[in-house]
Amino acid sequence: MTRNAQAPEQHAPDGQVADAVKGNWVDRLAPAATRPYLRLSRADRPVGTWLLLIPCWWGLGLAMLADGTAGWHDLWIFIGCAIGAFLMRGAGCTWNDITDRKFDAAVARTKSRPIPSGQVTVKGAALWMVAQALIAFCILLTFGPLAIVLGIISLGPVCIYPFAKRFTWWPQVFLGLAFNWGAILAWAAHSNTLSWPPFALYLCGIAWTIFYDTIYAHQDKEDDALIGVKSTARLFAGNTARVLRQFLVISVSLMALAVIGAMIDGANPLALFVALAGPWALGWHMVWQLRQLDIDDGDKCLALFRSNRNAGLLVLPFFAVAFLL
Repeated sequence: MTRNAQAPEQHAPDGQVADAVKGNWVDRLAPAATRPYLRLSRADRPVGTWLLLIPCWWGLGLAMLADGTAGWHDLWIFIGCAIGAFLMRGAGCTWNDITDRKFDAAVARTKSRPIPSGQVTVKGAALWMVAQALIAFCILLTFGPLAIVLGIISLGPVCIYPFAKRFTWWPQVFLGLAFNWGAILAWAAHSNTLSWPPFALYLCGIAWTIFYDTIYAHQDKEDDALIGVKSTARLFAGNTARVLRQFLVISVSLMALAVIGAMIDGANPLALFVALAGPWALGWHMVWQLRQLDIDDGDKCLALFRSNRNAGLLVLPFFAVAFLL
């Protein structure tokens, strides 16, 4: 996720970040000493945590639909994924801010972030990143051997993503690789095995990420062009709506394929129909986004990007009802 258009330099009071959600809990309630570190973790901008978490919940729900079982450990997986998503999103964003600190210092929207604004040193940020990752690893250890291995593997895309915009027009693919790995991990945490449906769900999530992060990146295309940062927003340009429509179809089709693959053996037709309404609901929300999209309106792009939390959550009630049938 990249930067916004340049504007006259402004210094927000109390170190607030320019693109944070107004009135967020970090700025209002967190102890002053903790605020720079929580801002590094994007705790004042929670939508990214949701977008990392939702594929985990998709994967858990799909695994439960596949074998028709649920237990107290699944409740812990559900909660543990939420805590882990907050921590790993925080660690990943801290890593991103360490690697991008020179870019961030050159752009009005991001120069107020803790590292370029001088609120946190690079060393302090690195220690904070390690602390978050270690706590998340402790949670991962409760998920079983296969999930632990998958969690360790996920660090590769997380480490690579901040550099992707330097060498490819498709950094959103690398973001998708990192953000949707939880679909596979949560399936493995429930079932202790792997099968092809969670991988189809993973690919669905990558297409969805390209969709929403391209919308997000349109806020920043002018600045990105000036400083040499690549993105699918710059690549697609005026063809964005047409190309994103294709990723919409890919995402919905892959989720439907994952549901069918998980449930085809033994599920009653009504449960399968209800579960397939999940990708249908996701698809209609994405259609609504495209109808609202104006790639030259940064505020609209940000609002549509944030609405993908609701788009992703729409899937879960259908999975839950299907499980109960």
